[in-house]
Amino acid sequence: MTVTRLNPGTLHQTPGYHHVTVAAAGRTAYLAGQCPLNAAGDLVGGGDVFAQVDQVVRNTLDALASVDARAGDVVKTVIYVTDDADRSLGDVWRRLLDSDLAPAFTTASTLLGVSRLGFPGQLVELDVIAALDS
Repeated sequence: MTVTRLNPGTLHQTPGYHHVTVAAAGRTAYLAGQCPLNAAGDLVGGGDVFAQVDQVVRNTLDALASVDARAGDVVKTVIYVTDDADRSLGDVWRRLLDSDLAPAFTTASTLLGVSRLGFPGQLVELDVIAALDS
């Protein structure tokens, strides 16, 4: 799958993501919000946003692999971080950029602070859309 990422010269500079991502028409995978839960459904890293980010990365990579996709096939991400997380939004962004999922965040990405997520103690969640080979 060919994915093109660009930053129009008339828009502000970004810290690594691109304003526009284009993928040829074809199959698309829409991942459910990836949460910091292990295979048993238990919350990982209670109170530790970095441990939760790491679990979300593992879960996302596994979900992408299930459809023969990689981080570089991602065309859109939305990252949710609760306002009670022990680190700033920027710290979470940098942790994601240091992970094996980093190529996913060179695409069109949105980082949001939110008041609450779906599970008690959950500090982070990731929504992903990936372009797949036909």
